[in-house]
Amino acid sequence: MSPLIAFEGTEGSGKTTQLRLLRADLEARGVPVLATREPGGTPIGERVRAITNDPASAGMHPRTELLLYLASRAQLVEQVIKPALAQGVVVLCDRYADSTLAYQGYGRGLDLGLLRELNDFATGGLRADLVIYLDLPVEVGLQRRALAHERGLDELTRIDREEVAFHERVREGYLAMAAAEPGRWFVVDARLPVGDVQQAIRRRVEPLLAGQGDRA
Repeated sequence: MSPLIAFEGTEGSGKTTQLRLLRADLEARGVPVLATREPGGTPIGERVRAITNDPASAGMHPRTELLLYLASRAQLVEQVIKPALAQGVVVLCDRYADSTLAYQGYGRGLDLGLLRELNDFATGGLRADLVIYLDLPVEVGLQRRALAHERGLDELTRIDREEVAFHERVREGYLAMAAAEPGRWFVVDARLPVGDVQQAIRRRVEPLLAGQGDRA
């Protein structure tokens, strides 16, 4: 079965840009690849995304937030990810199960053991083969997001508007998870130039692609 590669990062880390660059590279090399995102990726998931990103949902309870994200993930796994992997397609996912641990666990303070159990239930036990984590200081990421908003390139989401301390806890959680599973996680300094980050990602991904596309 083909690999599932998740891209993780705090706000403004550039993970979406890096995912798109990797997808374009794989497509150019004849590797069957599918890019998707969380929350979203399906009609149901995109409706969840609209709710969870909306600043008007600022009063959302952490358990409500958790269950919405899990619902989107369950639908994405069954409708999109599993069928693609079964057909030999490399799947690149903009956020996946570890986002729940980082944001709802470390960020919101929900029980990590419970979150792992719920993730397993939502995904049917499907874990990412590789987690690419783009790390950068929280203040840098939030500045990037604010600048994009000022330029009319993107809207600030409910999560963007969280207090800095929340984002710091999320980053600490990501780094803790990466340290605990160094073989499955790949940490990249997102302050580096976009091209340098992409080259590092391609080198790390290459061993997972044996037998894929034109290189088979």
